[in-house]
Amino acid sequence: MKTIKGPAIFLAQFMGAQLDRQAPFDNLAHLAEWAANLGYKGIQVPADPRLVDLEQAASSQAYCDDLLGIVTDAGVEITELSTHLQGQLVAVHPAYDVLFDGFAAPHVRGNPAARTEWAIQQMKWAAKASQRLGLTSHVSFSGALAWPYFYPWPQRPVGLVEAAFDELARRWTPILDAFDEAGVDVCYELHPGEDLHDGVTFERFLAAVKNHRRANILFDPSHFVLQQLDYLAFIDIYHERIKAFHVKDAEFRPNGRQGVYGGYSGWVERAGRFRSLGDGQIDFGAIFSKMAQYDFPGWAVLEWECALKHPEDGAREGAEFIKRHIIRVAEHAFDDFAGSGADAAQLKRVLGL
Repeated sequence: MKTIKGPAIFLAQFMGAQLDRQAPFDNLAHLAEWAANLGYKGIQVPADPRLVDLEQAASSQAYCDDLLGIVTDAGVEITELSTHLQGQLVAVHPAYDVLFDGFAAPHVRGNPAARTEWAIQQMKWAAKASQRLGLTSHVSFSGALAWPYFYPWPQRPVGLVEAAFDELARRWTPILDAFDEAGVDVCYELHPGEDLHDGVTFERFLAAVKNHRRANILFDPSHFVLQQLDYLAFIDIYHERIKAFHVKDAEFRPNGRQGVYGGYSGWVERAGRFRSLGDGQIDFGAIFSKMAQYDFPGWAVLEWECALKHPEDGAREGAEFIKRHIIRVAEHAFDDFAGSGADAAQLKRVLGL
């Protein structure tokens, strides 16, 4: 059995506008040092040009060695690169063109075809960059073509969903091939708003990409709580494809006015809300037990999102929370002390043979 690595932290929620302000949120070196001082052993790094130049990382081992030196000097490791924003842009329904344009480089905004090609190139660079950094997993979004039609009213035309997933597979297969060449798994965060948002949609995509071995899962139970999906049974079903893990809490408290859809409410007012670790309803003791049971090979990475708590408090508390939940797996069975040491002949006698 394997002991999960961690704790680690996803840096995306601690960047934002803060990078324009002051340390420790102003560059990779300071962020890595900040995380290490909180007790984290790993950092999941967004492929944001303020932290990582993907094109340069894909082409230059020296550049990647410099990045590795920065984080090593701070006392942490890079767990995965993240291309959530770039992956989102691999497939965008026209209804979201304006809103998602801000995720793209300025020179492709307003041109959906050019934006898609830009995103695909970014993903291929991420594959090579991950390889140069010595990583085996990569986290991303799938993008979405069918999401506006997730609820069948008006009635969906026959073949609409199938056509959407065929196109999604056409765009992603060359990317998955690039990751295969690099020896890196693509771990899709199954997330409402993406065409891959639950087990059924992941299976549909997996069939469309012909069970590509690099098409895998970033397990984040918070999104399943908000969908009212059994996140423990999900691990039982899909553990062979789970190659990354976001440790994020959530709660779902429906009432007489709203349920899973939220009624367009803000995060504080929603029935389903993301919470800091330990403040929500998720049974992380059971999750970490399942991960140990199935030999999860990767990192336990805090993704902090909370409607109420200050992010720095959530980050500080999260390191200790994950550390408490990581199970150092046993090296032998607990009852080995009582082993009989029976040989083959004795086994037959025990069975009356």
